[in-house]
Amino acid sequence: MVDEVLLKMIAPNPGRYPLMPKLSHKASLALLARILFDEGYDDHLAGHISWKQEDGSLLMTPWELTWDEITAADVIRVATDSEAKGKVVEGAWNVTPAVGLHLEIYQRRPDVRIVIHNHPRWSSVYSGLHQVPKIFDQTAAQVNGDIAFFNEYDGTVNQSNEAAATAQALGSSKWAILANHGVVVTAGNIRQAYLRAMTLEMRCRLAWHVQTAGGGQEVQKNIAEKTGAMIDGSGFPFLWEAMVRRALRKDSGILNM
Repeated sequence: MVDEVLLKMIAPNPGRYPLMPKLSHKASLALLARILFDEGYDDHLAGHISWKQEDGSLLMTPWELTWDEITAADVIRVATDSEAKGKVVEGAWNVTPAVGLHLEIYQRRPDVRIVIHNHPRWSSVYSGLHQVPKIFDQTAAQVNGDIAFFNEYDGTVNQSNEAAATAQALGSSKWAILANHGVVVTAGNIRQAYLRAMTLEMRCRLAWHVQTAGGGQEVQKNIAEKTGAMIDGSGFPFLWEAMVRRALRKDSGILNM
């Protein structure tokens, strides 16, 4: 969450109206899927997002739907306990066969509350290149910390061994590029999840254009780290709210339960 003390310092005026409506967790997850679809996380039926709840269960995007059609009513709940682990316990749709990836990450990372996996347009370029994109501007530096790179592609993450290997490769990193596959992004809350996923895709897009143009000059590492520590830690005040408003202007039906 955004630090309230920080907000009072940088934005003392309350504004003319609330920046976004009060949202249920299911609505927030549906909105995250819609918003990231517009950012390039749009590889047809590929990809899944989970959000670990206080009771240990996972809210997840369903297997059958593309991210640009998901509503709050479509979000499913998946159990993480021993008896029904990985099974749908609430909702009309089915869970992705790759749910094991999420379970493996949450088991290893108590700090993680949200896991995103997809094959975004520009990140997939670097997945194919077997490279980590360089930082060429402030937007690419919004999140600090190295990007993990997992170069042992062995097919999809549907099987337990592939899921475990991917989660292990992620380690303590915030995000990872999977060679010849896609990306994994983790976060502690919904606004941070959007910031990190968007930043990774923007970083890849600009790096490709700059390098194709002939090289470019990277942001100094110490400046990039300082910028990322400041922005990622705050979740970029007002950014998530702005993206929610944009999505709801396009389709208010996202909130339908």
